[in-house]
Amino acid sequence: MALTNEFIKGKLTEKFGEGVYSFEEPYEMLTFESHKDDNLKVLQFLFDDEDLKFQFLTDICAVHYPDKKGSELAVVYHLHNLVDNVRIRFKVFTGIEQPDVFSATALYQSANWMERETYDFYGINFVGHPNLKRILNVDEMDYFPMRKEFPLEDQTRIDKDDEMFGRGGSIW
Repeated sequence: MALTNEFIKGKLTEKFGEGVYSFEEPYEMLTFESHKDDNLKVLQFLFDDEDLKFQFLTDICAVHYPDKKGSELAVVYHLHNLVDNVRIRFKVFTGIEQPDVFSATALYQSANWMERETYDFYGINFVGHPNLKRILNVDEMDYFPMRKEFPLEDQTRIDKDDEMFGRGGSIW
């Protein structure tokens, strides 16, 4: 039996019902969401199920949605079934005021450094992580640089030449 997106969706909804939702297929990759408190249950099911076998964690990353009050931060898991060569994307959302998500390090050892990087840049607290500390930025930083909390550039600067940045005329 081929491991199709419909089959995977069916297995997930059979197991979790309405606990998994927002199914999409951008670029034919099955993408879905779950409540943040269920992330380990869903990941464990995807890992253990005889048919699914999503036992390779390709990546963990985050996205900041400043306009989504109460769900500003998304944690995105990219999983791969190496046997059938199928990839899926799984998302959970958390609020910026209490950005706690359970750590996947007990299930995927590769999650260790990925979660540290996600913490370092977005401030997501991976509960149960064995060594959650900054990995690329200095410990003294009191902010998370990938959050969209700052303007991209200072519009009051007078020391820049817009033409050098492709704005306001031709550079040639």
